[in-house]
Amino acid sequence: MGISRCRFHSTVVPGEIREALKGAVDLILPYKCAVCGSVSDTEDRFGGYDELYRSLYGGESGLHICGKCLSHIGLQDQTRRWFLCLSNPVENDPCPGLALYMPFPYQGTVGKCIPKIKFSKKTELARFFGCLLGSSLCGEDIKADIVVPVPLSAERLEERGFNQASEIAYPVAKLCGIPFVEDCLIRTRDTGRQTDMKDSFRRADNIKDAFAVSDKWDVTGLTVMAVDDVSTTGATLHETAKALYKAGASKVLCVALAGNRTVKNAETF
Repeated sequence: MGISRCRFHSTVVPGEIREALKGAVDLILPYKCAVCGSVSDTEDRFGGYDELYRSLYGGESGLHICGKCLSHIGLQDQTRRWFLCLSNPVENDPCPGLALYMPFPYQGTVGKCIPKIKFSKKTELARFFGCLLGSSLCGEDIKADIVVPVPLSAERLEERGFNQASEIAYPVAKLCGIPFVEDCLIRTRDTGRQTDMKDSFRRADNIKDAFAVSDKWDVTGLTVMAVDDVSTTGATLHETAKALYKAGASKVLCVALAGNRTVKNAETF
């Protein structure tokens, strides 16, 4: 004797069916690591992160990573996270001594992830590292009035579909309890890719005067945290700071997720 349609729907709701099927599929087809493509084996370790992700974005985290890649995420020692923004300081700098906070070296899993974020649209990785960066900043008890991401050019934004700096900066702002202002900074012109230029002087010239503060916002007297994904020579963040100071900001802290610096700044922000 078959089960009646009415009895079936009264005992198992569609949502339960979907969850059962999802569980069965997960057993057959395990999640793949977003970094290396191997089988992801760390889902149970991200209970707190999944909860945080849902509170920020809703839905499931979608982050899957293997233990090997996870073990290669190296946070710098607390004394080696501060740098001068410019790797090569210049004379007559309008904002000398500008501080850069950069807690991850551009190597290991971080070094693999950043290109995937930019060129493979792995926004879940950007958000994950944004949470790690935000936790690190909170641990330093750093204060600011607003958090602003370094903007992409209109051409690059259309090409990529998202701004990786925004994806990183948003959880930073939320975790630190600081307002996130995505459209505070604007690009005044398209620039060449900084990664295509190895010389620090060419990088500085390429990005010079490429930013401004939007007419929508008044940053007079504010402490601003400017966030980017990577800092190499520091030219991009330095130019954003110049634009913010020109618009009246009282203090600017430059923050990058990662870089390849080895010389630290002796004083913190």
